[in-house]
Amino acid sequence: MTDYTTTRQGREIAAKVEKFVREVVVPFERDPRWTHHGPNPEMVDQMRASARAAGVMTPHIPAGGGHLSHRDTAIILRAAGLSPLGPVAVNVAAPDEGNMFLLGKVATAVQKTHFLEPLLDGRVRSAFLMTEPAEDNGAGSDPSMLLTLAEPDGDHWVINGRKCFSTGLLGAKVGIVMAKTAGGATMFLVDLPNAAIHVEYVPDTIDSTLPGGHPTSRIENLRVHRSAVLGEVGDGFKYAQVRLSPARLTHCMRWLGACTRAQEIASEYAVKRQAFGKPLIDHEGVGFKLAENRIAIQQCELMIDWCAGVLDSGASGTTESSMAKVAVSEALFTVVDNCVQVMGGTGVTRDTIVEQVFREVRAFRIYDGPTEVHLWSLAKRIKKETLGRLHP
Repeated sequence: MTDYTTTRQGREIAAKVEKFVREVVVPFERDPRWTHHGPNPEMVDQMRASARAAGVMTPHIPAGGGHLSHRDTAIILRAAGLSPLGPVAVNVAAPDEGNMFLLGKVATAVQKTHFLEPLLDGRVRSAFLMTEPAEDNGAGSDPSMLLTLAEPDGDHWVINGRKCFSTGLLGAKVGIVMAKTAGGATMFLVDLPNAAIHVEYVPDTIDSTLPGGHPTSRIENLRVHRSAVLGEVGDGFKYAQVRLSPARLTHCMRWLGACTRAQEIASEYAVKRQAFGKPLIDHEGVGFKLAENRIAIQQCELMIDWCAGVLDSGASGTTESSMAKVAVSEALFTVVDNCVQVMGGTGVTRDTIVEQVFREVRAFRIYDGPTEVHLWSLAKRIKKETLGRLHP
Protein backbone atom coordinates (compact mmCIF):
# COMPACT_ATOMS: atom_id res chain seq x y z
CA MET A 1 0.00 0.00 0.00
CA THR A 2 1.34 3.43 -0.92
CA ASP A 3 1.77 5.70 2.08
CA TYR A 4 0.58 9.21 1.16
CA THR A 5 0.44 10.64 4.68
CA THR A 6 4.15 10.68 5.55
CA THR A 7 7.14 12.35 3.93
CA ARG A 8 10.09 10.70 2.23
CA GLN A 9 12.30 12.07 5.02
CA GLY A 10 10.10 10.46 7.68
CA ARG A 11 10.06 7.10 5.91
CA GLU A 12 13.84 7.11 5.45
CA ILE A 13 14.43 7.92 9.12
CA ALA A 14 11.94 5.23 10.17
CA ALA A 15 13.74 2.63 8.04
CA LYS A 16 17.08 3.62 9.56
CA VAL A 17 15.66 3.39 13.09
CA GLU A 18 14.09 -0.02 12.39
CA LYS A 19 17.39 -1.38 11.12
CA PHE A 20 19.20 -0.08 14.20
CA VAL A 21 16.64 -1.49 16.63
CA ARG A 22 16.54 -4.93 15.02
CA GLU A 23 20.30 -5.28 14.62
CA VAL A 24 21.74 -3.39 17.60
CA VAL A 25 19.07 -3.00 20.30
CA VAL A 26 17.38 -6.41 20.22
CA PRO A 27 20.55 -8.19 21.50
CA PHE A 28 20.44 -5.94 24.59
CA GLU A 29 17.17 -7.62 25.57
CA ARG A 30 19.25 -10.40 27.15
CA ASP A 31 21.53 -8.00 29.02
CA PRO A 32 21.53 -8.60 32.81
CA ARG A 33 21.88 -4.85 33.34
CA TRP A 34 18.18 -4.56 32.44
CA THR A 35 16.82 -4.54 35.99
CA HIS A 36 13.31 -4.50 37.43
CA HIS A 37 13.50 -0.70 37.48
CA GLY A 38 14.68 -0.41 33.90
CA PRO A 39 18.07 -0.60 32.20
CA ASN A 40 20.84 0.73 34.44
CA PRO A 41 22.72 3.94 33.55
CA GLU A 42 25.70 2.11 32.08
CA MET A 43 23.45 0.15 29.75
CA VAL A 44 21.49 3.26 28.72
CA ASP A 45 24.73 5.12 27.96
CA GLN A 46 26.03 2.20 25.90
CA MET A 47 22.84 1.92 23.82
CA ARG A 48 22.72 5.67 23.28
CA ALA A 49 26.37 5.82 22.26
CA SER A 50 25.53 3.25 19.58
CA ALA A 51 22.48 5.25 18.53
CA ARG A 52 24.54 8.42 18.30
CA ALA A 53 27.13 6.65 16.16
CA ALA A 54 24.38 5.29 13.89
CA GLY A 55 22.81 8.73 13.48
CA VAL A 56 19.48 7.79 15.06
CA MET A 57 19.61 9.75 18.32
CA THR A 58 16.33 11.66 18.87
CA PRO A 59 15.42 10.89 15.24
CA HIS A 60 12.07 12.71 15.21
CA ILE A 61 13.81 16.04 15.93
CA PRO A 62 16.61 16.29 13.33
CA ALA A 63 19.41 18.72 14.21
CA GLY A 64 18.47 22.19 13.02
CA GLY A 65 15.31 20.91 11.39
CA GLY A 66 12.70 21.21 14.10
CA HIS A 67 10.18 18.60 15.22
CA LEU A 68 8.87 16.38 12.42
CA SER A 69 5.14 16.10 11.80
CA HIS A 70 3.14 13.84 14.09
CA ARG A 71 2.51 11.54 11.13
CA ASP A 72 6.23 11.16 10.44
CA THR A 73 6.86 10.80 14.17
CA ALA A 74 4.33 7.95 14.25
CA ILE A 75 6.24 5.71 11.86
CA ILE A 76 9.57 6.55 13.49
CA LEU A 77 8.36 5.77 17.02
CA ARG A 78 6.67 2.59 15.82
CA ALA A 79 10.05 1.50 14.44
CA ALA A 80 11.73 2.41 17.73
CA GLY A 81 9.12 0.38 19.64
CA LEU A 82 10.00 -2.88 17.89
CA SER A 83 12.02 -3.54 21.02
CA PRO A 84 10.83 -2.33 24.44
CA LEU A 85 14.37 -0.95 24.80
CA GLY A 86 14.30 0.83 21.45
CA PRO A 87 12.65 4.06 22.61
CA VAL A 88 15.18 4.39 25.45
CA ALA A 89 18.09 3.68 23.09
CA VAL A 90 17.12 6.30 20.49
CA ASN A 91 15.77 8.83 23.00
CA VAL A 92 12.06 8.77 22.18
CA ALA A 93 10.84 7.16 25.41
CA ALA A 94 8.45 8.61 27.96
CA PRO A 95 8.71 10.94 29.79
CA ASP A 96 11.61 12.50 27.90
CA GLU A 97 9.83 12.58 24.54
CA GLY A 98 6.83 14.44 25.98
CA ASN A 99 9.02 16.75 28.04
CA MET A 100 11.12 17.65 25.01
CA PHE A 101 7.96 18.43 23.06
CA LEU A 102 6.64 20.65 25.85
CA LEU A 103 9.94 22.50 26.31
CA GLY A 104 10.16 23.05 22.59
CA LYS A 105 6.73 24.69 22.63
CA VAL A 106 6.83 26.67 25.88
CA ALA A 107 10.37 27.18 27.25
CA THR A 108 12.30 30.44 26.91
CA ALA A 109 15.53 30.58 24.90
CA VAL A 110 17.58 30.41 28.09
CA GLN A 111 15.54 27.47 29.40
CA LYS A 112 15.95 25.64 26.09
CA THR A 113 19.72 26.02 26.22
CA HIS A 114 19.96 24.82 29.81
CA PHE A 115 17.28 22.10 29.92
CA LEU A 116 16.21 21.12 26.39
CA GLU A 117 19.48 20.86 24.50
CA PRO A 118 21.03 18.22 26.82
CA LEU A 119 17.79 16.21 26.53
CA LEU A 120 17.85 16.36 22.74
CA ASP A 121 21.42 15.09 22.77
CA GLY A 122 20.35 12.13 24.90
CA ARG A 123 23.03 12.74 27.52
CA VAL A 124 20.53 13.40 30.33
CA ARG A 125 17.06 12.19 31.26
CA SER A 126 14.05 14.00 32.72
CA ALA A 127 11.06 13.49 35.00
CA PHE A 128 7.59 15.03 35.10
CA LEU A 129 6.36 15.46 38.67
CA MET A 130 2.59 15.90 38.60
CA THR A 131 0.85 12.81 40.04
CA GLU A 132 0.45 12.68 43.84
CA PRO A 133 -0.04 9.76 46.26
CA ALA A 134 -3.53 8.32 46.67
CA GLU A 135 -3.08 8.18 50.45
CA ASP A 136 -2.80 11.98 50.42
CA ASN A 137 -5.88 12.23 48.19
CA GLY A 138 -3.73 14.18 45.78
CA ALA A 139 -3.83 14.69 42.03
CA GLY A 140 -4.07 11.57 39.89
CA SER A 141 -6.54 11.16 37.06
CA ASP A 142 -8.12 14.38 38.39
CA PRO A 143 -5.36 17.01 38.20
CA SER A 144 -7.61 19.62 39.87
CA MET A 145 -6.88 17.80 43.16
CA LEU A 146 -3.30 19.09 43.09
CA LEU A 147 -1.94 19.50 46.64
CA THR A 148 1.70 20.44 46.05
CA LEU A 149 1.94 24.14 46.89
CA ALA A 150 4.28 26.84 45.53
CA GLU A 151 4.41 30.13 47.42
CA PRO A 152 6.21 33.30 46.28
CA ASP A 153 9.13 34.58 48.34
CA GLY A 154 10.64 37.67 46.75
CA ASP A 155 12.22 36.64 43.44
CA HIS A 156 11.81 32.98 44.33
CA TRP A 157 9.17 30.31 44.81
CA VAL A 158 9.16 27.78 47.63
CA ILE A 159 7.55 24.43 46.80
CA ASN A 160 6.28 21.75 49.18
CA GLY A 161 4.37 18.52 48.58
CA ARG A 162 4.61 14.84 47.63
CA LYS A 163 4.73 13.22 44.22
CA CYS A 164 4.47 9.65 42.97
CA PHE A 165 4.83 7.71 39.71
CA SER A 166 7.42 10.27 38.60
CA THR A 167 8.82 8.08 35.86
CA GLY A 168 12.59 8.24 35.54
CA LEU A 169 13.16 10.43 38.61
CA LEU A 170 16.08 8.34 39.85
CA GLY A 171 19.03 9.49 37.78
CA ALA A 172 17.18 12.30 36.00
CA LYS A 173 18.87 15.67 35.53
CA VAL A 174 15.84 17.70 34.42
CA GLY A 175 12.61 17.97 36.41
CA ILE A 176 9.27 19.61 35.61
CA VAL A 177 7.30 20.11 38.82
CA MET A 178 3.59 20.92 38.78
CA ALA A 179 2.43 22.89 41.82
CA LYS A 180 -0.56 24.92 42.92
CA THR A 181 -0.13 28.70 43.10
CA ALA A 182 -2.57 31.50 43.90
CA GLY A 183 -3.12 32.00 40.17
CA GLY A 184 -3.63 28.31 39.42
CA ALA A 185 -1.41 25.36 38.61
CA THR A 186 2.11 26.30 37.54
CA MET A 187 5.05 24.36 36.11
CA PHE A 188 8.60 24.84 37.36
CA LEU A 189 11.87 23.66 35.83
CA VAL A 190 14.33 22.15 38.30
CA ASP A 191 17.87 20.82 38.05
CA LEU A 192 18.08 17.29 39.42
CA PRO A 193 19.05 15.77 41.72
CA ASN A 194 18.04 18.37 44.30
CA ALA A 195 18.49 18.04 48.05
CA ALA A 196 14.94 19.34 48.57
CA ILE A 197 13.44 16.42 46.61
CA HIS A 198 13.73 13.25 48.66
CA VAL A 199 12.95 9.91 47.00
CA GLU A 200 10.94 7.92 49.57
CA TYR A 201 10.77 4.65 47.66
CA VAL A 202 10.59 3.14 44.19
CA PRO A 203 7.64 0.74 43.86
CA ASP A 204 7.94 -2.53 41.99
CA THR A 205 5.59 -2.17 39.04
CA ILE A 206 4.33 -4.47 36.31
CA ASP A 207 6.49 -2.70 33.72
CA SER A 208 10.28 -2.51 33.78
CA THR A 209 11.46 -0.80 30.62
CA LEU A 210 12.02 2.81 31.65
CA PRO A 211 15.21 3.74 33.52
CA GLY A 212 14.76 5.34 36.93
CA GLY A 213 11.54 3.51 37.80
CA HIS A 214 8.43 5.33 39.04
CA PRO A 215 9.49 6.84 42.41
CA THR A 216 7.46 8.44 45.16
CA SER A 217 9.13 11.57 46.54
CA ARG A 218 8.70 14.32 49.11
CA ILE A 219 9.40 17.93 48.17
CA GLU A 220 10.48 19.99 51.19
CA ASN A 221 11.11 23.71 50.81
CA LEU A 222 12.31 23.46 47.23
CA ARG A 223 13.48 26.99 46.43
CA VAL A 224 13.58 28.06 42.77
CA HIS A 225 14.09 31.43 41.09
CA ARG A 226 11.17 32.99 39.28
CA SER A 227 13.06 32.32 36.04
CA ALA A 228 12.35 28.63 36.68
CA VAL A 229 8.65 29.10 35.85
CA LEU A 230 7.83 27.27 32.61
CA GLY A 231 5.57 29.54 30.59
CA GLU A 232 3.26 31.70 32.66
CA VAL A 233 2.20 31.42 36.29
CA GLY A 234 -1.24 29.78 36.52
CA ASP A 235 -1.16 28.20 33.06
CA GLY A 236 0.11 24.80 34.16
CA PHE A 237 -3.03 22.89 33.19
CA LYS A 238 -3.00 24.49 29.74
CA TYR A 239 0.61 23.42 29.22
CA ALA A 240 -0.22 19.96 30.53
CA GLN A 241 -2.66 19.60 27.64
CA VAL A 242 0.00 20.80 25.20
CA ARG A 243 2.10 17.91 26.44
CA LEU A 244 -0.52 15.24 27.14
CA SER A 245 -2.41 15.04 23.84
CA PRO A 246 0.69 14.26 21.74
CA ALA A 247 2.17 12.14 24.56
CA ARG A 248 -0.90 9.89 24.63
CA LEU A 249 -0.43 9.32 20.93
CA THR A 250 3.30 8.65 21.12
CA HIS A 251 2.55 5.94 23.70
CA CYS A 252 0.30 4.39 21.05
CA MET A 253 3.05 4.66 18.44
CA ARG A 254 5.71 2.96 20.55
CA TRP A 255 3.49 0.11 21.74
CA LEU A 256 2.19 -0.51 18.24
CA GLY A 257 5.81 -1.28 17.36
CA ALA A 258 6.19 -3.61 20.35
CA CYS A 259 3.02 -5.51 19.50
CA THR A 260 4.04 -5.74 15.86
CA ARG A 261 7.17 -7.51 17.06
CA ALA A 262 5.15 -9.78 19.38
CA GLN A 263 2.96 -10.71 16.41
CA GLU A 264 6.05 -11.57 14.38
CA ILE A 265 7.38 -13.83 17.14
CA ALA A 266 4.04 -15.55 17.71
CA SER A 267 3.55 -16.07 13.97
CA GLU A 268 7.00 -17.65 13.60
CA TYR A 269 6.26 -19.90 16.56
CA ALA A 270 2.89 -20.96 15.11
CA VAL A 271 4.45 -21.77 11.74
CA LYS A 272 7.31 -23.82 13.21
CA ARG A 273 5.51 -25.58 16.07
CA GLN A 274 3.72 -28.81 15.20
CA ALA A 275 0.70 -30.22 17.06
CA PHE A 276 -1.83 -32.88 16.11
CA GLY A 277 -0.15 -33.55 12.79
CA LYS A 278 0.22 -30.04 11.41
CA PRO A 279 1.66 -26.59 12.16
CA LEU A 280 -0.18 -24.66 14.89
CA ILE A 281 -1.13 -21.92 12.45
CA ASP A 282 -3.19 -24.42 10.45
CA HIS A 283 -5.46 -24.93 13.47
CA GLU A 284 -8.23 -22.37 13.25
CA GLY A 285 -8.09 -21.62 16.98
CA VAL A 286 -4.54 -20.39 16.46
CA GLY A 287 -4.56 -19.07 12.92
CA PHE A 288 -7.68 -16.99 13.51
CA LYS A 289 -6.09 -15.28 16.53
CA LEU A 290 -3.15 -14.21 14.41
CA ALA A 291 -5.48 -13.08 11.64
CA GLU A 292 -7.50 -11.02 14.10
CA ASN A 293 -4.26 -9.55 15.38
CA ARG A 294 -3.28 -8.48 11.87
CA ILE A 295 -6.61 -6.69 11.51
CA ALA A 296 -6.29 -5.00 14.91
CA ILE A 297 -2.74 -3.82 14.19
CA GLN A 298 -3.91 -2.27 10.93
CA GLN A 299 -6.81 -0.56 12.69
CA CYS A 300 -4.43 0.84 15.32
CA GLU A 301 -2.13 2.16 12.62
CA LEU A 302 -5.02 3.95 10.95
CA MET A 303 -6.29 5.36 14.26
CA ILE A 304 -2.85 6.74 15.07
CA ASP A 305 -2.48 8.24 11.60
CA TRP A 306 -5.91 9.90 11.88
CA CYS A 307 -5.13 11.45 15.27
CA ALA A 308 -1.66 12.50 14.11
CA GLY A 309 -3.31 14.29 11.19
CA VAL A 310 -5.56 16.17 13.59
CA LEU A 311 -2.56 17.30 15.63
CA ASP A 312 -0.68 18.25 12.46
CA SER A 313 -3.57 20.52 11.51
CA GLY A 314 -2.85 22.63 14.59
CA ALA A 315 -5.86 21.43 16.58
CA SER A 316 -5.39 20.52 20.23
CA GLY A 317 -6.54 16.96 19.56
CA THR A 318 -7.72 16.47 23.14
CA THR A 319 -10.79 14.44 22.23
CA GLU A 320 -9.13 12.64 19.35
CA SER A 321 -6.12 11.62 21.44
CA SER A 322 -8.45 10.27 24.14
CA MET A 323 -10.25 8.19 21.52
CA ALA A 324 -6.98 6.93 20.06
CA LYS A 325 -5.51 6.12 23.46
CA VAL A 326 -8.55 4.03 24.44
CA ALA A 327 -8.89 2.26 21.11
CA VAL A 328 -5.21 1.48 20.65
CA SER A 329 -4.38 0.49 24.23
CA GLU A 330 -7.34 -1.87 24.46
CA ALA A 331 -6.76 -3.37 21.01
CA LEU A 332 -3.04 -3.88 21.56
CA PHE A 333 -3.64 -5.57 24.90
CA THR A 334 -5.85 -8.09 23.07
CA VAL A 335 -3.19 -8.47 20.37
CA VAL A 336 -0.37 -9.31 22.77
CA ASP A 337 -2.68 -11.48 24.91
CA ASN A 338 -3.42 -13.48 21.77
CA CYS A 339 0.31 -13.79 21.14
CA VAL A 340 0.87 -15.19 24.62
CA GLN A 341 -2.01 -17.63 24.12
CA VAL A 342 -0.77 -18.80 20.74
CA MET A 343 2.67 -19.52 22.21
CA GLY A 344 1.28 -21.45 25.18
CA GLY A 345 3.82 -22.14 27.90
CA THR A 346 6.57 -20.40 25.96
CA GLY A 347 4.45 -17.25 25.88
CA VAL A 348 4.55 -16.83 29.65
CA THR A 349 8.32 -17.34 29.91
CA ARG A 350 11.05 -14.81 29.34
CA ASP A 351 12.49 -16.91 26.54
CA THR A 352 11.08 -14.28 24.17
CA ILE A 353 10.17 -10.62 24.57
CA VAL A 354 6.43 -11.37 24.25
CA GLU A 355 5.92 -11.78 28.01
CA GLN A 356 7.62 -8.41 28.59
CA VAL A 357 5.44 -6.68 26.01
CA PHE A 358 2.35 -8.19 27.64
CA ARG A 359 3.25 -6.65 31.00
CA GLU A 360 4.18 -3.29 29.51
CA VAL A 361 1.00 -2.98 27.44
CA ARG A 362 -1.09 -3.83 30.48
CA ALA A 363 0.39 -0.78 32.19
CA PHE A 364 -0.25 1.29 29.03
CA ARG A 365 -4.00 0.93 29.63
CA ILE A 366 -3.51 3.02 32.78
CA TYR A 367 -0.64 5.40 32.04
CA ASP A 368 -1.55 8.82 30.62
CA GLY A 369 -5.11 8.28 31.77
CA PRO A 370 -6.95 5.01 32.42
CA THR A 371 -9.39 3.88 29.76
CA GLU A 372 -12.32 4.62 32.06
CA VAL A 373 -11.30 8.26 32.59
CA HIS A 374 -11.06 8.85 28.85
CA LEU A 375 -14.43 7.18 28.28
CA TRP A 376 -15.98 9.31 31.05
CA SER A 377 -14.59 12.46 29.42
CA LEU A 378 -15.88 11.40 26.02
CA ALA A 379 -19.31 10.60 27.46
CA LYS A 380 -19.49 14.10 28.97
CA ARG A 381 -18.72 15.57 25.57
CA ILE A 382 -21.38 13.42 23.91
CA LYS A 383 -23.94 14.58 26.48
CA LYS A 384 -23.05 18.23 25.91
CA GLU A 385 -23.24 17.89 22.12
CA THR A 386 -26.54 16.01 22.29
CA LEU A 387 -28.15 18.55 24.61
CA GLY A 388 -26.95 21.28 22.26
CA ARG A 389 -28.82 19.65 19.39
CA LEU A 390 -31.94 19.05 21.47
CA HIS A 391 -31.96 22.57 22.90
CA PRO A 392 -30.26 24.84 20.40
